[in-house]
Amino acid sequence: MSPEFLTVENLTGIRGQRLLFRDLSFRVEAGQVLSLEGPNGAGKTSLLRMIAGFIAPAAGSIAFGALSEPEERGKRIGWLGHHDAAKPQLTPREVLRFFSELYGAREPIDGVLTAVGLAQIADLPCQYLSAGQKKRLALARLRLSGRPLWLMDEPLAALDANGKALAAAMIAEHCAGGGLVVAATHEKLGMPCEQLILGAAA
Repeated sequence: MSPEFLTVENLTGIRGQRLLFRDLSFRVEAGQVLSLEGPNGAGKTSLLRMIAGFIAPAAGSIAFGALSEPEERGKRIGWLGHHDAAKPQLTPREVLRFFSELYGAREPIDGVLTAVGLAQIADLPCQYLSAGQKKRLALARLRLSGRPLWLMDEPLAALDANGKALAAAMIAEHCAGGGLVVAATHEKLGMPCEQLILGAAA
């Protein structure tokens, strides 16, 4: 994975005619984790969605390396949000097979299922999975994406202690390989990271 970086300059975010943040600038280098922190409504998820290209900022610029267009930038981004993408009637193995083909992943699905602790329920329909097991499946999907920039919205939510340790280990491994992570969280990620604290705008 070649060294890459995320640059955000003079960003202004407005949702529902409410100012979330103004003139926000930061840079995340390869191998770094940026933890977005702050109260509910401060704009953490909105900022992630702007970086991903899902919504447009009111002002400012976002670039991943030389890529500033949202569509092109999005091809380098792996997303973990509140929706787990686990179809109720599909099994974890079937879900990961779909995403493996979508991403052109080379890593064996069985190995990923084992790594995230889902090997024993790999053929159980997702409707029977707990919230924590669905989060593990979402982490497995992210791992298969092979994309350098991970955007993670509350990556530790619904996970038990072992699951949180798993998420932290995955993030650390990703960054050790030259990846970048921007995570919105109310919990400590359990690793060295840069912090950006957003405060709800008046």
